[in-house]
Amino acid sequence: MMKITKFILALIIIVFSSYGLLSKNFESLPFMMFFLGAFMLLSGLSEFQKDRKRFEGYMFMAVSIFIFFVSIQGFLLN
Repeated sequence: MMKITKFILALIIIVFSSYGLLSKNFESLPFMMFFLGAFMLLSGLSEFQKDRKRFEGYMFMAVSIFIFFVSIQGFLLN
């Protein structure tokens, strides 16, 4: 289930970033950042579920929190 969700989030991120690059319209950037944060959060959670509490799991969690903070600021500034 987690693999399917990560795959769907990856496709959404690719679609938003391709749209932004091709159309030069960056208004959808906060949405892309939000989904990127969700993807990083799921990656960190999957590392913890595998009982591998290594540096990557903690780094994924920290980066996802930062990305969520940036995306919320992007939503508020628009």
